[in-house]
Amino acid sequence: MSGRRSRQSSGSTTSRISDDQIISLVSRLQQLLPEIGTRRSGKVSASKVLQETCNYIKNLNREVDDLSDRLSQLLETIDADSAEAAIIRSLITG
Repeated sequence: MSGRRSRQSSGSTTSRISDDQIISLVSRLQQLLPEIGTRRSGKVSASKVLQETCNYIKNLNREVDDLSDRLSQLLETIDADSAEAAIIRSLITG
């Protein structure tokens, strides 16, 4: 019995995620990632999928920040009372 299994069985009564559930979740993540999801081989380690997921989320956050900055700059160049300004403010504030 592995250390992980022994820790799972000898602990609290909280529900644990099964190996099958982990495999399913990693597979779903893999399908969502542009770089990995389009590969033909289909065989990618779970650690690679998780690493790529983290990188992808960081990149998305960076893109959101950049777009927000660009919208803020655009907002500074137009009439604050215009319909366009209202639309941009709604995009920035969510």
